[in-house]
Amino acid sequence: MIKVGLTGGIGSGKTTIARIFEVLGVPVFFSDLEGKRLMAEDPGLAEAIRSALGADTYYRDRGRLLPDRKKIAGIVFNDEEKLARLNALIHPAVIASFDRWAQQQESVYVIKESALLFESDAWKHSHFNIAVTAPREERIRRVMKRDGVDRSKVLSRMKHQLPEREKIKRADFIIKNDNESLVIPQVLAIHRLLLHSPTDLIL
Repeated sequence: MIKVGLTGGIGSGKTTIARIFEVLGVPVFFSDLEGKRLMAEDPGLAEAIRSALGADTYYRDRGRLLPDRKKIAGIVFNDEEKLARLNALIHPAVIASFDRWAQQQESVYVIKESALLFESDAWKHSHFNIAVTAPREERIRRVMKRDGVDRSKVLSRMKHQLPEREKIKRADFIIKNDNESLVIPQVLAIHRLLLHSPTDLIL
């Protein structure tokens, strides 16, 4: 089975691209959603996060230990060391979960959608990687509108991601989502290539 990573900077539209692949019948693993699930459902991971960031980063709800995501975000986004510590716990857990999930799929290839594909080194576990790109100002505008935040908030989030030019260097395929290029033909071209020539591509 071919494993394909899919990433893009905040506001690039990578989730929309992932949904198009899903419509084509390709199984898609959403890393961010899985990370949130594991934080809430994996007792070992929860305990490791509490130990790394403080016991009050989780709260009890009807006897169940749940992550306080706002508190965790407030801690790590102002402290590079603690952010690195959190990522070092979550990323390996998500990678392992993806591997288990991929083994259960029966398609020619699967997609792993991840905002931090290159930052987490998860891309090294893929046969191919796709980067979704869009102009910086367009990405900022999209996130401001989508999340109802100001420009400074978006720029603060961007600083935790690799610059787009670095993602492009590491990617095998590029999808331009710039409001000028048609994205569906780009997705279809990659889809056909992966369906019909995967062995040739790997060799």
